[in-house]
Amino acid sequence: MRIKRSVNALKKRRKILRLAKGYFGNKSKNYRIAREAVMKSLNYAYVGRKLRKRDMRSLWIARINAAARLNGLSYSKFMHGLKVAGINLNRKVLADMAVSDAAGFAALAEKAKAAV
Repeated sequence: MRIKRSVNALKKRRKILRLAKGYFGNKSKNYRIAREAVMKSLNYAYVGRKLRKRDMRSLWIARINAAARLNGLSYSKFMHGLKVAGINLNRKVLADMAVSDAAGFAALAEKAKAAV
């Protein structure tokens, strides 16, 4: 007996069309065009997840740099001072401190200055 694919094929098409819901014109109606659009958008999403990590790191560095300069240090000297002082805080935490806890960041800057 041969195997018929009608149910599985329909499920596959439905899944693609559900993912393409909201796309403009035939991209949400026509299976063949929708499949291309969905594949492209899933690829963009994958790349975007990698780019977000880069973007966040550069944002954190910009915030740390701005706060360090308010305390009389450049970003590189501040980070080097922290490393020499043995303070291991990641950039995410440092950026959060720079925004929300200026006094705590200033104390870290003083320790970094003393270590350099």
